[in-house]
Amino acid sequence: MTPGTWNEQAASWVEKAVLAPSSHNTQPWVFGIDAAAIDLLADRTRALPVNDPEDRELAISCGAALMNLRIAAGNQGFHVQVDRLPEPEDPDRLARLTIHRENGELVEAGDLGEDAPLAEFMEARRTYRKRFAERKVDAATVDRLVEAADGEATWLKPLLAEEDRRQAARLVAEGDAAQWADRSWRRELAAWMHPRRRGDGLTIPALAAPVARLVVRTFDMGGGVGAKDQELAEGSPLLAVLGSKGDDTLDWIRAGEALQRVLLTACSCGLQASYLNQPIQVASLRPRLQKLVGKGFPQLLLRFGHPSEAIPAAPRRPVEKVIEWQDRGARD
Repeated sequence: MTPGTWNEQAASWVEKAVLAPSSHNTQPWVFGIDAAAIDLLADRTRALPVNDPEDRELAISCGAALMNLRIAAGNQGFHVQVDRLPEPEDPDRLARLTIHRENGELVEAGDLGEDAPLAEFMEARRTYRKRFAERKVDAATVDRLVEAADGEATWLKPLLAEEDRRQAARLVAEGDAAQWADRSWRRELAAWMHPRRRGDGLTIPALAAPVARLVVRTFDMGGGVGAKDQELAEGSPLLAVLGSKGDDTLDWIRAGEALQRVLLTACSCGLQASYLNQPIQVASLRPRLQKLVGKGFPQLLLRFGHPSEAIPAAPRRPVEKVIEWQDRGARD
């Protein structure tokens, strides 16, 4: 494989990687490409210090992008080695994906990775914040989602009992109330409300943007938002908690990888998903959700269902904005 071909190959995989979801659609990642590897780096200039003070969700978002990167490479028949946190002295370098080489040449493995069939669903996946169609998620599909998240360090716990769903929904409403009461949180949310042409953030119409941001910064709407989100949670065909055994950066990266595998598996079953992460984002509520699921550390609260209508994909920044060529050999 020639350097020019490798440049194109690596960039095409990054194009798939950036389709991953991220909190507030911040897209907090940079991909460093050299002659035979792609490094995934955290872009902490795009962090959310109020909503995500430990950069937990930032690491989860980057983990989801890493899973897309792995799937894209595997779908083209490449063996890859993934090293998470490869340089302890560089906490921003979250992962390194190295391509198999023989005699100095990049080689294809010939067989596709086990997750390769999920590649076709990367562009179809959406964060679906509307009401889902009134259609149940069958038990076989629930089992597939649980299996998709099952790993050494991650798990998915469906909340199937009605009382569990009600408790989780109440936690969502409490989380909304706590967040909206915080002026700093509202200012941060407003700062990420952008017209689509910006390529990131929470999309709102350009003409309405100034007024919408002013309203969010000024008014505590936690009561109304909480009531709506509680209703969404209780009415979701499937509510589930994705969690991990531990709660450090490595666990967050792995949780992001599991999240993306679950989301793409859901999409392959005709489902979409969205997030009700307030009980995890509000530190005082997280132990109560942890007690509800009875295991590990909750990282995300997800709702799944069949979409009732098609929605456009969230905007993404141009891929050239998130690539850094790390040496001359990768550019020549």
